[in-house]
Amino acid sequence: MNPAAALLLIVLLVAATTGLGLFWRRRQGRLTAGSGRDACEPVTAAQLGSAASLGQQATLLQFSTEFCSRCPGTAVLLRGVAGERPGVAHLDVDLTHRADLSQRFKILQTPTTLVLDRDGRVRARVGGVPNRAALLAHLDDLSRVG
Repeated sequence: MNPAAALLLIVLLVAATTGLGLFWRRRQGRLTAGSGRDACEPVTAAQLGSAASLGQQATLLQFSTEFCSRCPGTAVLLRGVAGERPGVAHLDVDLTHRADLSQRFKILQTPTTLVLDRDGRVRARVGGVPNRAALLAHLDDLSRVG
């Protein structure tokens, strides 16, 4: 391969990698409304292995693992949001011990947060650390609908 072709190939690979990285970063922390992949039967706290119950208005269901570096900060954020909102609960499920749930909810990264309505149905999904303002706005929408 001649040097010009090799240089062009390197430039194209760097550009493609940069584009994919920016796309991935842009999607992190964004709240997406529940979709077909989240369509499932309502979940209960017992199915999650939690002694705590689901919230009367909504539940912030966080999936984490023992080795996740962003999960503790996400838990603090979600506990704070749940503490500010009456009827909103925060549950943290460690997928290290519950791999079956990662398959059921198609969890590909940690932290992942699902927003459940009062019936335990998935209404939104966040991959990565959630955006606080978007989360609060979604909880407001849920309380108006419910």
